[in-house]
Amino acid sequence: MPVRPTRTNGLARAAVRFRPSAFVGTFLALVMTAGIAAACGILLESGVRATLTPERYARAPVVVTADPLAHLWVGKGEEREDTQEEIPDHARLGSALVARAAAVPGVKAAIADTVFPVRLRGAPLSGQGWGSTAFTGIRLSGGAAPGPGEVVLGTGHIKNTAHTKNTNTNTNTNTNTNTGDRQARTGDRIAIETPGGVRTFTVSGTTAHPGAWFHDQEVDTLAGHPGRATVLAVLPETGTSAETLAGRLKDTLGTGHDKPKVLTGNARATVEDGGLARTKELLAGLGGSFGGVATMVAVFTASATVALSVGLRRKEFALLRAIGATPRQVRRSIATEALLVAPLAGLLGCLPGVALARWWFGELRERGAIVEGVELSVGWIPLAVAVAAVVLTALAAGFAAARRPSRTKPGEALAEAAVERLSPGPIRTPLGLLALGGGITLSIVSATAGGETAANTALGVVMTFMLAVALLGPVIARICAGLLGLPLRAGGAAASLAAANSRANARRMASAITPIVLAMAFSSVLVFLHTSTDRETERQRRVGVLADRIVTAPGGLALDAAERAAKTPGVTAAVSLLPSSVLLRTGDELVGESAQGIAGRPADLPRVQDLDLREGSLTALVPGTVALDATLAESAGVGFGDRLAYRLPDGTEEGARVVALYGHGLGFARVTLPAATLHGHVTSPFPQQLLVRAEATAVPALGALGTVQNRGDLAAAHDSEREANAWTNTTMAVILGGFAAITAANTLVMTVLDRRNELRMLRLVGTTRRQVMRMIRWEALLVALAGIALGTAIALATLFPLTAYITGRAPHIPPLLYASFAAGAVVLALLSAALPARSALPTAR
Repeated sequence: MPVRPTRTNGLARAAVRFRPSAFVGTFLALVMTAGIAAACGILLESGVRATLTPERYARAPVVVTADPLAHLWVGKGEEREDTQEEIPDHARLGSALVARAAAVPGVKAAIADTVFPVRLRGAPLSGQGWGSTAFTGIRLSGGAAPGPGEVVLGTGHIKNTAHTKNTNTNTNTNTNTNTGDRQARTGDRIAIETPGGVRTFTVSGTTAHPGAWFHDQEVDTLAGHPGRATVLAVLPETGTSAETLAGRLKDTLGTGHDKPKVLTGNARATVEDGGLARTKELLAGLGGSFGGVATMVAVFTASATVALSVGLRRKEFALLRAIGATPRQVRRSIATEALLVAPLAGLLGCLPGVALARWWFGELRERGAIVEGVELSVGWIPLAVAVAAVVLTALAAGFAAARRPSRTKPGEALAEAAVERLSPGPIRTPLGLLALGGGITLSIVSATAGGETAANTALGVVMTFMLAVALLGPVIARICAGLLGLPLRAGGAAASLAAANSRANARRMASAITPIVLAMAFSSVLVFLHTSTDRETERQRRVGVLADRIVTAPGGLALDAAERAAKTPGVTAAVSLLPSSVLLRTGDELVGESAQGIAGRPADLPRVQDLDLREGSLTALVPGTVALDATLAESAGVGFGDRLAYRLPDGTEEGARVVALYGHGLGFARVTLPAATLHGHVTSPFPQQLLVRAEATAVPALGALGTVQNRGDLAAAHDSEREANAWTNTTMAVILGGFAAITAANTLVMTVLDRRNELRMLRLVGTTRRQVMRMIRWEALLVALAGIALGTAIALATLFPLTAYITGRAPHIPPLLYASFAAGAVVLALLSAALPARSALPTAR
């Protein structure tokens, strides 16, 4: 007679109530899964919703900006698609756009706005057109608006500037500002260095706000890009709404790819600070890319825990089948158990998930990775997704684990429940072999193809091997028990018994091995990839900086700093560096790559910076040429003498002949080109570093150009830049490795508690308490060693081709760091097995 459905639900509630040990581990695994899923979802949502309130354009209801994305069309016909990449600098609008926008009905004023850096006696400040005061609210504190050849200066920036008196200027104003030893008045002549060159301007007026304001018709030339503006601020006529005006502008200016973007509301803030775009990309990357992997790992391990919980109760299900329960009723009972446990676990897991997201967000903000003003967004969507993922995981894993006990005939079910089934599963074994073959294939492709292929297949190698370990767990566990059990058989009664138990209960052993493999594999890949990259970067910088001195200045150095340094007595070589980024096509996508623009004599570059020249000559770097990192050249499909098509920082397409290939791109920049090529395509053309070979007597004279540093100061600065990346990698490793480690401990505790009757039986047949505990420790050690070995093998299969592509060398694995990983796995396994075993054993014989 079949069991009634109401009794089936009662059996599920009774199982949870009277056998809590079988569900505590499952509950804990589901709580952690929900926590990780919720945290990553919150970061992703925060990246999508990240916004800032516009400040500069607060009084400009509508702004127009050039398309911030570079587009690459690949494919043909219906398969043609657009690959997009964010432009490193600002894309700019043509001046003809101003007149078109001004003619749109409802437009009161269309103001071309560009903010650009200028230098006043070496001090950095921002320059802009006086027309921007129509929406910024800046007002004169004295004097008049600037005309051609004139400037309005903020009082805080006139101090300590050189000047000459212009007697022909109207002196009826009484506005004064401090200029060192006397008051500067409107009418003074002041030399200002702009991206367009050094110009002398007449001070027409002053304002209380910091900065420099020029005549509108001169701004684009002074900014270094004549005829182009960064933003178009549009002011509507009275009675015209921002939405209506934006719609008209879109109709007039056009929409689609490569067309200007019309922005209103908080979207206007995206053109004020590039940090918002970087913040959105960072949070979306962490919540999406890493979050996807982390959630997949969490679901993966939670599924294994749920399956283990069901598997440990196979005798109960066999008994249910024997007394007349149908397969559907067994599955319904397991589903009911999941619905009793999973929703509560998901809801509770959201609490640590929110806490983890807040902590991670705060740490990123403290390290400057998140722009000020962006707040963490904790909405209901990621929390609901986390709970749903936990419920679905529990249901799917429970149904999969119950498939065989629910379908097996009652008599066979009781027989199979008595001993562990040794034959491989008819479904999971072929799938496991397929995953194993895929992992081996990807490893071979990574090792032989090299280049970018190795990097693209790295995650695939880890995931396919992990899938193979999960599916082939019992087979792998039996092999590991056989190999590692050989020396145990000669180690006494406890060790021999541990080897026999591990081999006979391979499925139980596999459940504990899998999360340890996960912890070792993912933690090793994340941490040792960073140690390998960091070591090679440090080596390249250590051997590559040949300069005696490095000169820097806030806001950048003078445009002619290299020429001025070269004329200084005692200086034998001087080259200035302008760091930037360019876009290169690799395969079917555009990729941003670091670049350095050099100014000075090209022949001096090898004397101040060793780029590990492989082919060609760096002295041939003139406008129209470029030097590339050899690995990058391989990915881009170009070689020495070929013509390279790339995008400049503002998205302008450019072509150049490759005149040199070098090997130290990781330590410096992947692309080296003349700084003149970048001028007009970057917001700030002022070089950030001046590398000098000079005698000690030249140091005081170099001090007039900026702050003089030695090589050690430069190395320390680079180390601080890498700190954020190191912290991020370590955090991800701790989250993934820590979750897997806790799951491993959870699994070991569950299996040991389920063996209480077995352990007590050993005591009844004469085994001492000490021998039983030694057996448990040997079993735990065997599990830990198997997990460490498999995890290490997977990590090495991933790291070798990956580091060969990035650094050109084998992975750097610090022995003490690796030993700490392995020791942690061993200690975790021993404690997780020994503590519950001690509590389960009677104290007396």
